[in-house]
Amino acid sequence: MELRHLRYFMAVAQEGNVTRAAEKLGIGQPPLSQQILALEREMGVQLFRRTGHGVTLTEAGEALLVDARRLLDDAQNAVLHAQRAGRGEAGQLSLGFTASSAFNPVVPAMIRAFRNAYPGVGLTLMEGNTPQLLAQLDEGRLDLAFLRPGTHSFAGVTLYQIADEQMKIVLPIKHPLAKRKRLPLSALAGESFVLIPRRTSPTLHDEIMSACRQAGFEPALGQQAPQLSSVVSLVSAEFGISIVPASVSQIQAEGVVYVDIAGASVRTRLALASREYDTSVKTENFLKMATLAKREQGSRTNITSEYLG
Repeated sequence: MELRHLRYFMAVAQEGNVTRAAEKLGIGQPPLSQQILALEREMGVQLFRRTGHGVTLTEAGEALLVDARRLLDDAQNAVLHAQRAGRGEAGQLSLGFTASSAFNPVVPAMIRAFRNAYPGVGLTLMEGNTPQLLAQLDEGRLDLAFLRPGTHSFAGVTLYQIADEQMKIVLPIKHPLAKRKRLPLSALAGESFVLIPRRTSPTLHDEIMSACRQAGFEPALGQQAPQLSSVVSLVSAEFGISIVPASVSQIQAEGVVYVDIAGASVRTRLALASREYDTSVKTENFLKMATLAKREQGSRTNITSEYLG
C-alpha cells in the first residue's frame, strides 16, 4: 500500500462518489475505480458499498478512514518537519562563550536576535575558556563559540570578528590614582595585579601581561580570581588593581572606579568561531542574525570572516 492509495481512498470517502473524487484528484474515473478495487484486493476487505448514487463506507472502510486520516496527517507533518529542518528552523544549536565575552552587549543581542527569528531551534549554552571551547568545537560538541582569540591561529577554525574592544584600568576607589580620568599603563608599575589565572583565560591574561611589558614593566601578580566579576570584587576589597575589557565596566561594584588607558591603545579581540567546513543551515542562520544584531548595536566594524590555519 502506498500513500497515494490512501489519498485516493480518502477522496472517494469524502465525496461519496467516484466520479467527483476523480475530478477532485485530477485523474480519470476508470483509473481511480481500478485503484480502489486494487486496494480492496490487497487488504482482502470491501471498503465501499456501491449504490445507485455513489458509494458508502463499509465497517472496514470506516475503520480505515480513521487510520488513513492519521497516516496522511503524519506524512504531511513529516514533510513539514523535514522542510523546517532544511531551513534551519528546527533542531538544536550548541553555543559556547567565555566569561569575559558575555559582558559585551553585542553577544546577548546576537543570541536574542536568533531566538526571536528561530524560536523552533533549541539553544544550549556552555561556558568555558578559549582552549576548552576550541576543543569542544573540534569534537562537534559545540556549533559556535564566542571567544577571545588574541593574535593566535587555530587550524580548521573560521573566526568572525565581533568587536575590537578597548581595555580599562579598574582601581579601588581609595587608590591615589582613582580620581584620574586617564592613566598610562606605566603608572601601574609596582602595583599588585588581580588577574584570572592563565590556565583559565590564557588570551586575556597574555594580552594584559603583554601590554604591561610594552609599557616598560613586569606586572606583579597578586591574588588570583576565578572570573572577571571576581576580579572586580577583589579590587573593591583592595587586593590590588587590574585591567579588564571595557564592557566589564558595566559591573558597577561599590568601591571601584574604571579609568581609561592613556597613550598606546590596549585592546582585546572578540570573535565568533565555527568549524571551517561546517555547512549546517542553523549555523549559517545564526551568523546571519549575528550580522544583523551587530549592525543594530551600532558597531562601526563590519563582521568579517577569516580562515586561520
